[in-house]
Amino acid sequence: MNFPHISKPLPRRRFLRGVGVLLGLPFFEQSIARGASPKAPRRLLIISNNLGFLPKPFFPKTAGRDYELTQTLSPLADVRSELSIFSGMSHPDVNGGHSAENCFLTAARGPTKSGFRNQISLDQFAAEKLGQPTRFSTLNLGVNIDKANRSLSWTRDGVLLPAEDSAPALFRRMFVQGDSEAVKKQLNRLDERGSILDTLMDHTKKLSRDLGSDDRSRLDQYLTAVREVEERLVTAREWELKPKPVTSLPEPTDIQDKKLIFEKLDLMLRMSQLAFESDSTRVITLMVDAFATPAFTIQGEENTTEGYHGLSHHGQAPEKVKQLEHADREQMVILRKLIQSLAAKHEDGVRLLDRTMVLFGSNMGDANKHDNTNLPILLAGGGLKHGRHHAFKTDNNAPLCNLFVTLLQHLGVETETFGSSTGTVGGLV
Repeated sequence: MNFPHISKPLPRRRFLRGVGVLLGLPFFEQSIARGASPKAPRRLLIISNNLGFLPKPFFPKTAGRDYELTQTLSPLADVRSELSIFSGMSHPDVNGGHSAENCFLTAARGPTKSGFRNQISLDQFAAEKLGQPTRFSTLNLGVNIDKANRSLSWTRDGVLLPAEDSAPALFRRMFVQGDSEAVKKQLNRLDERGSILDTLMDHTKKLSRDLGSDDRSRLDQYLTAVREVEERLVTAREWELKPKPVTSLPEPTDIQDKKLIFEKLDLMLRMSQLAFESDSTRVITLMVDAFATPAFTIQGEENTTEGYHGLSHHGQAPEKVKQLEHADREQMVILRKLIQSLAAKHEDGVRLLDRTMVLFGSNMGDANKHDNTNLPILLAGGGLKHGRHHAFKTDNNAPLCNLFVTLLQHLGVETETFGSSTGTVGGLV
């Protein structure tokens, strides 16, 4: 096909941006003409405490709907019909105590083995499959987190994605519109990354002429990854040109004191809900880095006798166990508050809770023993069928990734597998 009015070839990135607009507008107009409405958004919030909970006070003794709430779960009495409890689940061959903390959402096997390399996390997998209908494909957050060494979020190449642990910084990213000069600088940075990709593509095309079939196949895989990055840059550029949403809420005050771990958790969860309310993202991860938390506050102004990690190796010492019991219940109080807050907020006449799956769990089944089996898992919301304790075998755990696949499918991702999955979890959808 000839276009006589075009005097010179268009750069690839400019062409892609144009195609994105040209393809998008007719679809939009056609949808409006037919009276079609966009799919209702589905969202996922994943929270993990990397030292877990005391197992005995956490897990109910009976399965099914008639289970009795345990000491730890007692604060959830008012919302028990909104949530499900899971026991007897873990990641096969993900062991080694604290080494498993970065594998909670990846299920990468053998984290203590030489040459271990992590793999893509659940949130990033979902983002790849769903595209980017919102300003942020995902948000990766943290509380007291050691940014250089810990994260729930990992790329397909097994690279750690640092977590945002500042509520004010997150607020500004979501709602504070930079001036024209700031926007221009950001666009220039995006264009510079695009020009680097163009150079890479040119070099690899020349290289491919001298490669054998196997090497050319590997190069094709690399080029596919480059094209995916290129598409994400185009999307990021488009979002940078759009105005940010407006909120009447003031910028939050940061909590920097690490001993206020539960106040910080509550604040980051409120920020997560605000991100969902403004549709800034559909997927959020939040790691509570208890390992990096010093002596912390429980029961008003009372502080623990030592740091979270030291308490977790309690050796059944009554005073340490008692402090951990308080800490575990406080997290359930915060979870109840989140569930009730999501239920009270409506979107298009539907409770925000019914469009938001909230998964709260840990990579640690028993921190006192460095045990990574029988993980504590809670799931709320999402319009799923709740009110049950799903009990799997404690001596032959079901893959936690079966639950992950169930969540992915309910989120709208077309997949039958993820990580070490062997199927899905029934009775939820």
